[in-house]
Parts: sequence; structure tokens; C-alpha cells
Amino acid sequence: MTAPAFSGPIVLAHAAYRLGDAYGAKGATQPVVEVRDLAALEAAIPEAEVLVVSGLWRHSLLERAPRLRFIQSVSAGTDQFPKEALRQRSIRLASAQGGNERAVAEHALALMLGLTRRLPEALRNQAAATWRPMIADPARRERELGGQTLLVIGLGRIGTRIARLAQAFDMRVIGLRRRPLQADDPVEAVFSPAHLHEALGQADVVALACPLTPETEGLIDEAALAAMKPGALLINVARGRVVDQDALARALTEGRIAGAGLDCFREEPLPPEAPFWRMENVIVTPHSAGETDHYEGRVIDLLLENLGRLRRGEELVNPVV
Repeated sequence: MTAPAFSGPIVLAHAAYRLGDAYGAKGATQPVVEVRDLAALEAAIPEAEVLVVSGLWRHSLLERAPRLRFIQSVSAGTDQFPKEALRQRSIRLASAQGGNERAVAEHALALMLGLTRRLPEALRNQAAATWRPMIADPARRERELGGQTLLVIGLGRIGTRIARLAQAFDMRVIGLRRRPLQADDPVEAVFSPAHLHEALGQADVVALACPLTPETEGLIDEAALAAMKPGALLINVARGRVVDQDALARALTEGRIAGAGLDCFREEPLPPEAPFWRMENVIVTPHSAGETDHYEGRVIDLLLENLGRLRRGEELVNPVV
């Protein structure tokens, strides 16, 4: 059964992304309203049937949105949305999964390389005009990725791409997920969540690429960190709440793991008093792993495809609700 056309304007809500420019570049003709903050979104939402949003979403918007029928998330993650409340109101939700998988995977590799090649130290030396002498102790020199074992936790699109990139650096790659090893998986072995600590004990680098769920919240806790090798690195391009940040700060301070590359945090923006800012063995990035100059266009492509599918009564791309 064909769904009726949406008559009202599409509301594009993001604090920074130029979704309106990308929408116009696609030649789409349905009117849009672009908003940059919560107050403007609250003013626009009563007339909205279609909403493109991620970080500006608040549950209170539902009470102001009697006409809302479809939400296209700007992000791959959708843990910010009240899925049961959307179902009760017959509001469909689709994620932007796949829109930034290349960017996030490349960011994860950049964090690995930054830590193993000691780039933060090099930048500090550059700022101080200091030429570092050669290092006599091999244990204190830069490391190579080749030959090291990478554990990817979460072998979805992003995790799979991280694994493939790591293989290009001659890393041994293992993974963790519920589904057992498949013939086309770019990993040597797949561990089940019940064997997390065993997998952690094999890894020189641990990359988190899993969604935030009740099962993954706090997955990397004190016990998990204790199971890691003393020289291991932790890379988080998943969600901040997958990691117990207090336990991680202690492990880094005490030298129980060697370093961390962190793109997401329990509280964002990361507060100035957070210890990670001042740790020389940590790289902090501001949840920017998914940012790419191609992103707006990919989100709008998903939006237009899903609007067409809704009108034709077909299943959405990346359906969540």
C-alpha cells in the first residue's frame, strides 16, 4: 500500500552540519526548515512530519510533534531516541548506519598510529622546537602495527572496515561478537562475549566499535582492563558509556595499560577537569571520528531514499522503528 506524500516541510536539525546545502544540491523540491539549536527545533517541530536529527533530540519534543511520522537519524547510533515511545506513536526511525563507516574506521587507525608512532610527543616537541635524540632503550621507542594483535569489539560495518584496514598493516585481527566466525569475516577468530577476557588477553590493541546497548554499557570495566596486556592500547570509537572511565583513568595512571585513543566519553563535551586531557599517553578527539566532508550528502541520500520507500510502502534503509 502506497503511503501518502508528506506535505509539510522537512526539518533539518543539527548544530553544525550543512544539511540544507546538501539537500539543495540533490535537487530535491520539498520545502525544508534548517535549525541549529534546541529552541529553534522546538519552534519548528509542531509542523514537522519528517525530522532529520541526532544530537539535538530531546524526548520532550514528542509532546510538541503531533504530525511527526518519520525521523532520519543523522548518526549511525540511535541510543538517544525513545524507541518504544516512537512505536506507540507510529513514528518510524532509521539510522545513518554506513554513512560514516569509512571515516570512523580511518579515525580508529589514526588513533592507533598516533599512539604507536608517538605523534603527541612529536607535536609537543615541535611546539617547543625540540629535536628529540635517538632512544637507546628499544622498549621506549615507537612501535610497529605489523605483527601485533588487534581485537575489534563489534564486527558491524565499522568494525569490519577497521579489521580490513588493520590487515593492510599486517596485523593479526580477532573479533568479538555473538555470531560465530563466517567465511568472509576479515578476522582470524571470533570470540563470544562470554570469552571477553580471554580475547582481551591476546590483544596488543583493543578497538571498540560496538553499539551502546544494555549488554555493552560498562563492558570495559575494572576486570576487563585487568585482563588486558600491560602494554596494550585501547581505542574507543563506539560510545563513551561502553567504558568505565574512572577505571580507565586509574589503569592509565598506574601504567596497567600503555595508552588510549578516545573519541567518545560518558559526558560530552569532556569537562575540563577530566584527567584524560592531561595524560601524555592519551589522545582525545571530540567525538569527531564520523566527521567527513562527504557526510551531509550521504545522510541526505539516505533521507531521500527512505522518503521514497515510505511513499511506496517499502521497508526503510537501516530501519530501527
